[in-house]
Amino acid sequence: MRIMVQGTSSSCGKSITVAALCRIFYQDGYRVCPFKSQNMSLNSYVDDEGLEMGRAQVLQAQAAGIQPRAFMNPILLKPTTDKKSQVIIMGRPYKNMDAVEYFEYKANLKDKIKEIYKMIEKNFDIVVIEGAGSPAEINLKENDIVNMGMADIANSKVILVADIDKGGVFASIYGTYMLLEDEERKRIKGIIINKFRGDKLLLKSGIEKIESLINVPVIGIVPYFNLKLEDEDAAGYRKEKANGKINIRVINLPRISNFTDFDAFMFDEDATIKFIDRPIELEGADMVIIPGSKNTLEDLRWLKVSGFYDELLKFDGIVFGICGGYQMMGNKVIDVEGWETQKGDFEEGLKFFDTTTFLLGDKKTRNISGQAFGKRIKGYEIHMGKTINNKNPFVEINFEKENYLDGDYKDNKYFGTYVHGIFDSGEFRSFILNLIRDKKGIRIKKSVDLDEKREEELNKLADIFRQNVDIDFIYKLMKEEE
Repeated sequence: MRIMVQGTSSSCGKSITVAALCRIFYQDGYRVCPFKSQNMSLNSYVDDEGLEMGRAQVLQAQAAGIQPRAFMNPILLKPTTDKKSQVIIMGRPYKNMDAVEYFEYKANLKDKIKEIYKMIEKNFDIVVIEGAGSPAEINLKENDIVNMGMADIANSKVILVADIDKGGVFASIYGTYMLLEDEERKRIKGIIINKFRGDKLLLKSGIEKIESLINVPVIGIVPYFNLKLEDEDAAGYRKEKANGKINIRVINLPRISNFTDFDAFMFDEDATIKFIDRPIELEGADMVIIPGSKNTLEDLRWLKVSGFYDELLKFDGIVFGICGGYQMMGNKVIDVEGWETQKGDFEEGLKFFDTTTFLLGDKKTRNISGQAFGKRIKGYEIHMGKTINNKNPFVEINFEKENYLDGDYKDNKYFGTYVHGIFDSGEFRSFILNLIRDKKGIRIKKSVDLDEKREEELNKLADIFRQNVDIDFIYKLMKEEE
């Protein structure tokens, strides 16, 4: 069985809807697998085979009770500039392409996607497929492999999700539907209105009208909720939390990647987490995090132009760099082979560490575990840089039969590592936060592991959808295809 979730726009709730359905079907005893043929995101993950995939499919796999695998997201596009993206096929970098080049190339991917999808369908009871953006992007419909083109490959019926919080929900539903071809319209079997605030009775007349116009039932009205789950891969998505005594600031780099590295702080009641765009917002911060970047050199230059560079040199709290952020904290970053800018290009770093980073073509992607200051951690590496002369590595990494040291630190103030997800460990997050608590005279506390709390949140998500969406209708749709 299979069902596809498409949306009237980006960030309308497709990813979280897929996650909810995966958890519901898993709870009901089915072997279920999420699938998104093509994803564009800088928020990626590395599976147990060292293959790269979109982060949203990781959450969906966890909702389905299975290990994330790159075949759940065979095509990943990671923007490197405003015009180019790194194209990753089945977890491995293929090449950098501009939009026109990729548009012409993607027809070659259709057979590969079909092969992968058929393999998944053979091995699972239910496949929950996610579209991208909107199926009504008529300029992109030629050789489509992710919306109605994917529905055709899978021969799947479609649930259309629409975001009412932005306004204009009925126009977006009607406009999307009417821009589709007749055969495409036939695939849409139900509408879910997402992010609703207020009394559902106020929607009654609008629902009756839209159902009469397009002859498709509204099968759910999902209320606006605030669960601590990463619900979208969209570039503008960030999880923030206020009202804590510990002030954590994440610099919102123009080419920021893996911004879910900091979601775990949502579960620490005394922590405030905020993404910032201006140096003045560093005021009152206890820790500033320099996150990962898809273009370290250009984002390092942005730090200087924006004024962050000078302010960081004077900053009195903890500075913590992850991946590209760690590279920026050293003496110099050199683009040896021209992967980000041009061959031999370089930029002076913040010089908190005596390190030099060489950007090389051999991309390291691996899922790791280990210890940091004796605290248990697990996470993953995604980087093309090699950093040398790190004098005080604090991370002991275990990878298969290989053990090695990672990162650098200085004066319990400057920390840098290549490990994404290091804060997901409750033990390590406690260690860092307790350094701040001790300095501020706040009671020492113990943090929880993110994986443990995520299970609770996924079950809450399933409950919300069971209460507000006609799940029996979706089951009936899927069984009609068999």
